[in-house]
Amino acid sequence: MNAGDLDYERLDEQQLIDRTAHELADGKIVGWFQGRMEFGPRALGGRSILADPRRKDMKDTLNARIKLREPFRPFCPSVLAEAAADYFETDYPSPFMVQAYKIKPEQRARIPAVTHEDGTGRLQTVERDVNPLYWGLLKRFGELSGVPILINTSFNENEPIVNTPAQALDCFLRTNMDALSIGSFLLVKSPAGTVSRKRHSEPAFAGAAAI
Repeated sequence: MNAGDLDYERLDEQQLIDRTAHELADGKIVGWFQGRMEFGPRALGGRSILADPRRKDMKDTLNARIKLREPFRPFCPSVLAEAAADYFETDYPSPFMVQAYKIKPEQRARIPAVTHEDGTGRLQTVERDVNPLYWGLLKRFGELSGVPILINTSFNENEPIVNTPAQALDCFLRTNMDALSIGSFLLVKSPAGTVSRKRHSEPAFAGAAAI
């Protein structure tokens, strides 16, 4: 980011969670690049693009602005493990986003962007002791929105999922993503879709990815 002379903020852990949750609650699409990369078929909160599931148009917005997928393909929800029973008819842990559970009928209108045509969602349950940073983001988003659930799709456009910080920055800058949370840093595009060329520096939280 220094080499690109990009405008960013360096935040402590709670600031990063709070600022990112507010961006999401405001309808922004956020790239989330944190910790080690996932291994397997799904993005699980390490290399993810996140968005608000309450917005009925968010599926189409993600497809139009970034993912360019077929319209019949659903986006999937990440949910606090302890809240899964409030939204899904089955609450058996599903940490790897490989099982589709029925969403409770009374909850489907609250999370339309992750409710498939058959009333299911292929969920990821997130536990605090497995991914505390992502769990904290879901919890804070839930406090702001009343829904401790986020759309979670892989951090890429139509290339393989990003692996390195440089790949994450490239994907963020060339797509219509609104913000990027990467290690202890937060970048937010202006309404014109650009990132200004200034820098800010504050103490980072312990354990942040080195960028």
